[in-house]
Amino acid sequence: MIAFLKGTILEKGLTYIILENNGIGYKVFVTPETLELKQGDEAALYTYLKVSDDGQSLFGLSDFATLQFFEMLITVSGVGPKVALAILSAAKVDTIKQAIANQDAGVFTRISGVGNKTAERIILELKNKVGTIEVSAGVAGSSEVFEALVSLGYNQKEVREALKRVNTTLPVQEQLKQALQVLGKA
Repeated sequence: MIAFLKGTILEKGLTYIILENNGIGYKVFVTPETLELKQGDEAALYTYLKVSDDGQSLFGLSDFATLQFFEMLITVSGVGPKVALAILSAAKVDTIKQAIANQDAGVFTRISGVGNKTAERIILELKNKVGTIEVSAGVAGSSEVFEALVSLGYNQKEVREALKRVNTTLPVQEQLKQALQVLGKA
């Protein structure tokens, strides 16, 4: 099984990259965050290999913790690797875990391919696995600010970097102002 790949990005599609490693090109389905890399850039991905009657598909994630959460998502009935990747593309892992803990199906139903039943199943089957997450104003505010900035057109990587420099103890509006100032200077 292929568990990790590191190589040069040869080509990019809408949902995948071709990653060259020692003369072999691997087609890897990835999140938009990875798709932001340019051709010729080096990428390191933790991978999940799906083998089915239709063939084989390789899914790449930026870190091991995200891969573990991805593997947890695909244990839910009705959630395959492509849907799990879409979920991880739509929000950060912490935001998704928070939505599961808060039983917020709306986070999932906004994602293409996830209906009400699937969203409820994800929450029901994963709420004990995710565990209780303490809700702090800072964490909730950061996820709101993250989603607001992405909806304004900033890419996820820029937003994550900007949020690292924002005071999360401030009210959400103030966090948003700080993040916009940081993004304006970049």
